[in-house]
Amino acid sequence: MSKKIKSLLYNFLGFLVFYVPAYILVMKFSSFQGFWTPAIAAVISTILAPKFQAITGQTGEKIYMKWIFRKGVKEVK
Repeated sequence: MSKKIKSLLYNFLGFLVFYVPAYILVMKFSSFQGFWTPAIAAVISTILAPKFQAITGQTGEKIYMKWIFRKGVKEVK
């Protein structure tokens, strides 16, 4: 599996981990209905979820992660 596919899967899983609880919380504790409940959960998840990117350099392809709760960029092994 290529590093680009792995980074895409990591992005999806990171988003999903924050989306499901955010959706449930918005549904239970707000009066939003229809389109607004999933839209607000998606915005919250986009802000909170870590971002992964595959970069090709001199030493080969590597996956890097940037997250709002961590300072700087971290290499994922």
